Amino acid sequence: MTTSTRGAAKTPAVLVLEDGRIFRGRAYGAVGETFGEAVFSTGMTGYQETLTDPSYHRQVVVMTAPHVGNTGVNDEDPESSRIWVAGYVVRDPARVPSNWRSVRSLDEELVKQGVVGISGIDTRALTRHLRERGAMRVGIFSGEAWEGVRDAALLAKVQAAPQMKGANLSAEVATKETYVVPAIGEKKFTVAAVDLGIKGMTPHRMAERGIEVHVLPATATVEDVYAVAPDGVFFSNGPGDPATADHAVSVMQGVLARKTPLFGICFGNQILGRALGFGTYKLKYGHRGINQPVQDRTTGKVEITAHNHGFAVDAPLDKVSETPYGRAEVSHVCLNDNVVEGLQLLDQPAFSVQYHPEAAAGPHDAAYLFDRFTSLMNTAQMEADRA
Repeated sequence: MTTSTRGAAKTPAVLVLEDGRIFRGRAYGAVGETFGEAVFSTGMTGYQETLTDPSYHRQVVVMTAPHVGNTGVNDEDPESSRIWVAGYVVRDPARVPSNWRSVRSLDEELVKQGVVGISGIDTRALTRHLRERGAMRVGIFSGEAWEGVRDAALLAKVQAAPQMKGANLSAEVATKETYVVPAIGEKKFTVAAVDLGIKGMTPHRMAERGIEVHVLPATATVEDVYAVAPDGVFFSNGPGDPATADHAVSVMQGVLARKTPLFGICFGNQILGRALGFGTYKLKYGHRGINQPVQDRTTGKVEITAHNHGFAVDAPLDKVSETPYGRAEVSHVCLNDNVVEGLQLLDQPAFSVQYHPEAAAGPHDAAYLFDRFTSLMNTAQMEADRA
């Protein structure tokens, strides 16, 4: 990706999809070129959390909400230390942000971090195109370097860009060094969290429940996990194709073998699926946004949940499966398309969900899952004390 920051608002820009569809608009954010997988997000709010979610690494996000940037950018809401999206596509960016917490405009933040975007295009038409034909590679081009370049040449560059299928990306976004998020109030448990692209709010949600969280790199071994003497182990969200995550699968199998309480979200759900022997597959256009209906089959309740995933677990919906670690079943399912949204083991304390229960951004319907994880650790601790 190459960028500049001069005269973006008036600079022509072009978006080219790998199937040859072209949209023309104006540069938004930095001027230059960028490539990634075109996906759409249905959230009307929470753009700052979306931009800074490591799960969006190498994705060009199309916002379906027509007005973006109204509340500006603040320094409290980012979910990581930087913007991770490869590019940003909006229809009508806010000219003047208005919010008491805003310290700068979204456009200024995109320029500051060198994120190439495009505005002034028909994002509804683009979203319908992606929904019908599926997520695909895309390029955004703006600035003098691309003036007069033929569309065929731009398309060739897009088609030469790497695909998301087969991409191994967790180590690119994860922490390189272990760090600790202390418990808020009395410490009750210690959790080893394997960072595959973790969001900042996730360890905070655990800290609120008296959990001291040791966040470990994606390259952590089973020995590294147990070096912190964890009461539970957590596997985070993250980008890329779960079929490439052999190391994370091996580490999770080591945790399952010891029957330590285990919780995974998003990419962590896909890792659990693979660890249990299920396959994974790429969704046509994925689930992204903060308004996805999911049913918790253990209670029958329906939750409105936050999603960002382009892959899913291929597990049977209507039967209990035998795995090397005991019986497993699908615990949550998406009501839009019956995609697996959660797994649980019936013979040991391990479960996962495909969505983001930390609610950053998003609804708080799924916050109980952190309580469920705490309950599993409490039960395991009481059983250990009795033994």
